[in-house]
Amino acid sequence: MHALRLIVLHLRVVAMYELQYRINFFLQLFQSLLATATGLTVIALVYGQVAELNGWNRSELLVVLGVFTVLGGLVQSVIKPNLMQFMEEVADGKLDFVLAKPADAQLLVSIRAVRFWPVVDMVVGAVVVVVGAAGLTPSPAPADVLGFVAGLVLAGVILYSFLLILATTAFWFVRVDSFIESFDGIYQAGRWPVGIYPGWLRIGLTVVVPVGFAVTVPAQAVTGQLSGPTLAGAVALAAVLSVIARVLWRVGVRHYDGASS
Repeated sequence: MHALRLIVLHLRVVAMYELQYRINFFLQLFQSLLATATGLTVIALVYGQVAELNGWNRSELLVVLGVFTVLGGLVQSVIKPNLMQFMEEVADGKLDFVLAKPADAQLLVSIRAVRFWPVVDMVVGAVVVVVGAAGLTPSPAPADVLGFVAGLVLAGVILYSFLLILATTAFWFVRVDSFIESFDGIYQAGRWPVGIYPGWLRIGLTVVVPVGFAVTVPAQAVTGQLSGPTLAGAVALAAVLSVIARVLWRVGVRHYDGASS
């Protein structure tokens, strides 16, 4: 409950700050709609030539695009800004101010620098998911909706833990922020279901950089394609990455030499 209150407090402060610059809402909305329109155009071009893409029809691929947009908004609004600030503070020796506070330091570095307006991407993505789901036959059952919510939560944990693992290398190396920056390009591969890629790339997008897996699992839940083993694999991957991220964080903090050292 203490952690939840802390998160809510930080979100309120961020919202108050961001609402001072409301023009950013329209800029973000335009950018989100433009990106979504580009994705819809590509889908229309593809399905103008084929009826299915490796077993995925037009409505199912719309769901994938929506999930891709929702998770992209999560990364840009919550995960990436916080981790970029964290790495800058490690390099400058200013992480001391976080470590000295009477709260879990990992939690603090994960919620301080939330960007409010990229949440627009999440809303636009949710609309695309609903539109895609409306065109499915048969319609998603309540169990499919619950699986979708669970899949989104697991995807968020997977992406956060993976990026935190990359960010914690800042305790030992310099200029690792380029890893986080390059993630945006790799994330674009999640725009398509992971199953359409060749075997070697499918493994890479599932285990090495699990962006494809994170996007595809929630989409599979909505479309009724999610199997028990795949869901279990998502749970296992989220758990393993979370543990690795936490262990690396603790080890990194013990080896951290800040401005007060």
